Amino acid sequence: MTTQPISNEVALRIALAAKVLINVSVEDLIEALQTNLDYEITEKSLGKLTVTQLKKSFGNIYEVDGEWEGEDASNSDIAAFKEAVQILWGEKGYYEQSLPIEPYQEGDMPNSIRVAVASNNGEQLDGHFGSCHRYLIYQLSADKIKLIDVRSAIEADLAEEKNTYRVNLIRDCPVLYIMSIGGPAAAKVIQAYIYPMKVTQGGSAREILADLQRAIATSPPPWLAKILGIGTGERVKNYKAVG
Repeated sequence: MTTQPISNEVALRIALAAKVLINVSVEDLIEALQTNLDYEITEKSLGKLTVTQLKKSFGNIYEVDGEWEGEDASNSDIAAFKEAVQILWGEKGYYEQSLPIEPYQEGDMPNSIRVAVASNNGEQLDGHFGSCHRYLIYQLSADKIKLIDVRSAIEADLAEEKNTYRVNLIRDCPVLYIMSIGGPAAAKVIQAYIYPMKVTQGGSAREILADLQRAIATSPPPWLAKILGIGTGERVKNYKAVG
């Protein structure tokens, strides 16, 4: 089978990932990637690689009932594979993006809500609930927005209940923005009292959240008013004259 040429960016990611894997050469890593990615090693295909796939490619290690077994299955070993996958995704090492995380303590922003955004790159809404690499966590009020955390979803791949793991990761966020979400996952999200907002075209997270800010400042829809704790009478009194 003919292998497509590897771009300089992908080659650098592979070299960096090999450094964190003990006794794994660049050549060995490329061979494992070719096997798992059907010989198409690109930035896009690397983004689909899972920890499970990569780990099964090296050593006498197998996953049984969600648990790793084998002579090399130590916590540090698993951590190394997680880090390698993050590097291959373009999220760590040379490619780690510095996001403007702002300090926040509960109560700093009265009348604000916490919002999770499914993301793969920068401050972009560009992820699907069940496969995004991370969630951007914003604290949002009518006149202020803070990025207060970035939560990696890489360990969801090792969880027995992947959707449950992802829900627990954002359980403190009553609003979730995603590009798409499956039916069973959406049910779990709603059961956790998280309101899913699907924006299929994606885009800048801050620009999309600006629309939510305007809704908070003017006339929040019933679902948002409920999250904010605004009663029916209060909605008219507090919001109708704003804007």
